[in-house]
Amino acid sequence: MSKSAREFDIVVYGATGYTGRLVAEHFVCEYGSAADAPKWAMAGRDPGKLERVRDEIGAPSSTPLIVADADDTASLDAMCERTRVVLSTVGPYQLYGDALVAACVRAGTDYADLCGEPAWMHEQIALHHEAAKQSGARICFSSGFDSIPFDLGVLMLQKEGRAQNGSPAPRVKGRVRAMQGTFSGGTAASLGATMKAAAKKPSLIKILNDPFALTPGFEGPDQPNGLIPHYEDELGKWAAPFIMASINTKNVHRTNYLRGHPYGKDFRYDEMMLTSPGEAGKAAADAVTKMLKNPFGAKPPKPGEGPSAEERENGFYDLVFVGEWPDGKRMHYAVKGRYDPGYGSTSRMLGETGMALLECDEPGGVGTPGSFLGEALVERLRDHAALTFQLEKG
Repeated sequence: MSKSAREFDIVVYGATGYTGRLVAEHFVCEYGSAADAPKWAMAGRDPGKLERVRDEIGAPSSTPLIVADADDTASLDAMCERTRVVLSTVGPYQLYGDALVAACVRAGTDYADLCGEPAWMHEQIALHHEAAKQSGARICFSSGFDSIPFDLGVLMLQKEGRAQNGSPAPRVKGRVRAMQGTFSGGTAASLGATMKAAAKKPSLIKILNDPFALTPGFEGPDQPNGLIPHYEDELGKWAAPFIMASINTKNVHRTNYLRGHPYGKDFRYDEMMLTSPGEAGKAAADAVTKMLKNPFGAKPPKPGEGPSAEERENGFYDLVFVGEWPDGKRMHYAVKGRYDPGYGSTSRMLGETGMALLECDEPGGVGTPGSFLGEALVERLRDHAALTFQLEKG
């Protein structure tokens, strides 16, 4: 059956979990029963929980429910054959994602998730990229706060750079200027699973440390590591390591690679978070560096746990991307998001990735939001997810 003739446009897999519920709620609130609303369904392993969540989020009683389980390949195949896109919030993906990705590739079904697990992504590229190209399945990892705002922020800065300076910036700095929100239990579980996997298989450490781990056959220039606090004169603040830089930088390089290196083969990129000027800023940067050795403390959040609706509503983030050219030109491009990054904004970004995939005509493969969707996703996020993308100054 062709994709266009399938029963559903989008299936939210893991809809009874904390983040999956928010994704489903986004479709209810943003699209409701409008004439152009997607045909969507909620999927999970427990039909009773699916019914309860459907009713609690105010979805119509006619909203289809699909029973599917990561341990039941037949149920995943059946689900994927009924829909054009699957959105998965069931992580850690290295523990629960293999069978679903394979099922989507077999069915030619588009897929997006919230994965921030580079060793698993490296493995999936090797396993499925060529087969996905053949089946037409677009496998789109990291479709939340990691790594959409960073991936698309660099993409949009480079668009402006070519337009105004005649060439892409060979050096870009991604900086978190401000952020209010909490880590998700899924993020903590994914990091824990990654560390356990690396302990059992030390060869994974090389992949985790390699900025070009997701660009097989290509290795660019040495990259800034972003691990040493330092003062940034232009921005007037201290910069500290950013916990999500390891995955975001890899996705930015994969987008550049899959698009044919529009940023250049000599492109250098890093991410850090800004604190404040002076000694207080230095102290804060040093404290962040120490915290990253144990980012979740003695009691990490558990999968399924998350902030209150008020906390999600009051969260935000403010990112700036600084492009630098050899002749001294600089350009600042800002990406800002309403809602807390780990839940409120992430759930909306995943939902809109699904919507953008419905209109995408790029070939299949294992890619990124930037490589498959680019500016089309930027526009959807502006219109439906409370993100802003804006050039600040030259």
